[in-house]
Amino acid sequence: MITVKNLLAQKTQRAICHVVVTDTVQKVLETMRDQTIRSVVVLNDAGELIGIVSERDCALKVLLKGRMAIDTRVQEIMTADVITVSEDDTVDQCMHQMSTKNIRHLPVCKGGKVIGMVSVGDVVKELIRHQAELIGYLEGYIRGRVAG
Repeated sequence: MITVKNLLAQKTQRAICHVVVTDTVQKVLETMRDQTIRSVVVLNDAGELIGIVSERDCALKVLLKGRMAIDTRVQEIMTADVITVSEDDTVDQCMHQMSTKNIRHLPVCKGGKVIGMVSVGDVVKELIRHQAELIGYLEGYIRGRVAG
């Protein structure tokens, strides 16, 4: 089974986008737009993970409540109880966390630092790749091209 470490190695965008608690939601949205991402981690001054903010947070906790993104701080809307994974976790473990907790992004931590981010899209792409590989193997087996 493929691990989070393998998933991270396949990603083209490796930089970790982050914000701090005093940043505005406006800055968060601009960062997400500029980096073409859907969530950012919130780090403290020591670079430790203290929260996460998603587009959904911005929409539900700011826009739908009639608040202004320019006047709302990250600390007011971030999710502080962040669910994370390690490099050694598997795609199946990620999928389980995402489906049971209803989340789309999992920060990857090592030694208390965020080293990557796994999205539901990353997990789905890996599952599709794995299924295509298995189908190819089975077709080859049925046609007698693979030693059985």
